[in-house]
Amino acid sequence: MLTAEERGALVRRLAREVGFDLVGIAEARALDPAPFERFFANGWHADMEWMRDERRLDPRLLLPGAKCVAMFALNYFDPRAPGGGTARYSRGKDYHSILRRKLRKLRKALAAADPGVGTYGGVDWGPIAEKPWAQEVGLGWIGKNGCLITRSHGSWVVLASLVIDRPCTPYDERHVDFCGSCTACLHACPTDAFRGPYVVDARACLSYQTIENRGAVPDGIKPNTDGWLFGCDRCQEVCPWNHRFAVPTAEPGFAPRERGLWDVPLEALIRMDHLEWEARARGTALARPKHFGTVRNALLAAGRSGDPALLEACAGRLDDPHEGVRDAAAWAVRRLGGDPEELRRRAAPLPPCGAGLAPDFHGDDGRRR
Repeated sequence: MLTAEERGALVRRLAREVGFDLVGIAEARALDPAPFERFFANGWHADMEWMRDERRLDPRLLLPGAKCVAMFALNYFDPRAPGGGTARYSRGKDYHSILRRKLRKLRKALAAADPGVGTYGGVDWGPIAEKPWAQEVGLGWIGKNGCLITRSHGSWVVLASLVIDRPCTPYDERHVDFCGSCTACLHACPTDAFRGPYVVDARACLSYQTIENRGAVPDGIKPNTDGWLFGCDRCQEVCPWNHRFAVPTAEPGFAPRERGLWDVPLEALIRMDHLEWEARARGTALARPKHFGTVRNALLAAGRSGDPALLEACAGRLDDPHEGVRDAAAWAVRRLGGDPEELRRRAAPLPPCGAGLAPDFHGDDGRRR
């Protein structure tokens, strides 16, 4: 059996070999529950009840005998993916798949070198509080915009985690906060989703509304979607750490995908049938909102654009089976100067939106290799 020091060195070496950019390790213990309790007490989690899982606070509840938590960060910044429309991480292969492949290789190599070791892994799907743990292991700090910010890659990183039932020393120290007096992100948010520094209200955040919300987008949010169809990078785009330290990713999977969804014109997105949407969305994070979410978001962007040329396409969605799509279509039609009732009588309806193909990432048990 390896010593704790040998195991720690091995995990760090394997992380680099499989392609992670950053790795840190800390002793497994319970996190301070106060920030989580405040978050839920104020309703800032919207309807994401899966976040209440008590195992998020204590990795020892995920893996009996857990001794340490290793966190890994992967830079996804690609300068070829221009800002606006869809979050930068979504324009290539689904980051869950990229992270899962790397984590699987690491776990397999660790098990071969340290027989009998037990692990629990997650790539933004299991009940692990990844950003707090990334700060605990020294990868970066949770900034005022709620994103993990690193000193080497800014906040353009995605995270993977591994709980291990054997010690991996030496342990890393908790990262200090380098946001200082900067408040650029707080002022850049198009929907005023920040309830103060470090506090994001998901109910007002475009990343929640355009990706996780399965219903209609609230009226107060609709005019402020700022043209975003999937997520929102605005608070990251203005961050000085991203201006200073963003470097191109070495991971080819993050290259903008050809014949994807991120660069499709609004009218084509609104009119897109389910088969074409599925072909373009498959294998990307853009599948997460499902077909109806993509169309709903495109309708809101069309209404905000003020382009009357989009009126006919929007009217074609007025009788869509999905309530959120119908609601967005009526709002867009009115914004573009049309009468929903009149257009409903004479507009040719478009094929209904399908449910989509995105899995529930929060249901994985973390033990799959």
